[in-house]
Amino acid sequence: MAEALIFDALRTPRGRGRQGGSLNQVTPIYLAATALRALRERNALDTSRVDDVVLGCVEPIGEQGADIARIAALHADYATSAPGVTVSRFCASGLEACNQAAAQIMSGQADLVVGGGVESMSRVPIFSSGGAWPTDPQVAAKAAFVPQGISADLIATKWGFSRMDVDRYAVESQRRAREAWEAGRFTGSVVPVKDINGLVVLANDEHMRAETTLESLAQLKPSFQEQGEKYGFDSVILQRYPEVERIDHVHHAGNSSGIVDGAAAVLFGTREIGAALGLKARARVRAFASIGSEPSIMLTGPSYAAEKALKRVGMNVGDIDLFEVNEAFAAVVLRFMQALEVSPDKVNVNGGAIAMGHPLGATGAMILGTLLDELERRDLATGLAVLCVGGGMGTATIIERI
Repeated sequence: MAEALIFDALRTPRGRGRQGGSLNQVTPIYLAATALRALRERNALDTSRVDDVVLGCVEPIGEQGADIARIAALHADYATSAPGVTVSRFCASGLEACNQAAAQIMSGQADLVVGGGVESMSRVPIFSSGGAWPTDPQVAAKAAFVPQGISADLIATKWGFSRMDVDRYAVESQRRAREAWEAGRFTGSVVPVKDINGLVVLANDEHMRAETTLESLAQLKPSFQEQGEKYGFDSVILQRYPEVERIDHVHHAGNSSGIVDGAAAVLFGTREIGAALGLKARARVRAFASIGSEPSIMLTGPSYAAEKALKRVGMNVGDIDLFEVNEAFAAVVLRFMQALEVSPDKVNVNGGAIAMGHPLGATGAMILGTLLDELERRDLATGLAVLCVGGGMGTATIIERI
């Protein structure tokens, strides 16, 4: 089996995902093309050698529809011979795209593939594409559908994470993100978004709230208590988990992932194509895995996906130097660390989506790039990126520096 090498990883800043956010006037095509163009320019890439462009996008509809991967590649002036495909595995779409890109290399069916993702949540809101899972009563009933926030609150209740625990985690995410930006740890991989006149629209992650404290978070009301109690979702999920007497609603906007816009691109290839094009390999993909988990609690998949990926290459948790776990909700990361007995000092060391935001289809590719950058900065060897996924899934990737 061929090695899938990572040559480069870039992303845009994350802009607030609402009207008035800095990237609200930037179309999804332009966001994706910004990342793809930067990848091409920084590596003097002969895009006629690109075998595929695989982009994650959770809501591939409207401005994000019509195979945005292909159209964005054309807009970024890639060779017309470079095809594109859009994939969706809900919140893990960006990492799934990278895994599919790596799989093409490892299987010998491609030499050079771009993976990544895009989501403009301010222009194409979550749930824009609809679907039977949350809307068809028969389908929802069979899967015991509840909103993700209810699932996150169940995780906190079932495994004993208090409001103080999740708020404390959120404050630490903000502190780490602020420290990382102030230290310049993201500047080498974040590509400013510019307008048609070349003026910078956004150069830094916009969602961060550096002033966050435990006291300020304590003023926020739980976001999902009304959904759970007034609309009956607590009763639905308690039928699946009768061992829990009641749901303790602890999550709110301050300890959940931020709604943002953004895009990312990661360049994968063989050793031979790297030599031919003068590309320096930074890491290799050791393994990747996706799993299905119970769909009502939904968000416990990260630990199972990580274990599956580790097993594939005969590794254990202790072999991993750093982890990037998407901060969909604070309790998701707390449960991951609890389940695998991972030290907080190894997880999301530069903050995560609670501070910087979660641009759905792009996040997986973003955290993979962040993981690689931090392994290099600390001169460490192995890292694991993982995300929880709607509908009860998890997706993980293990990389090793070269």
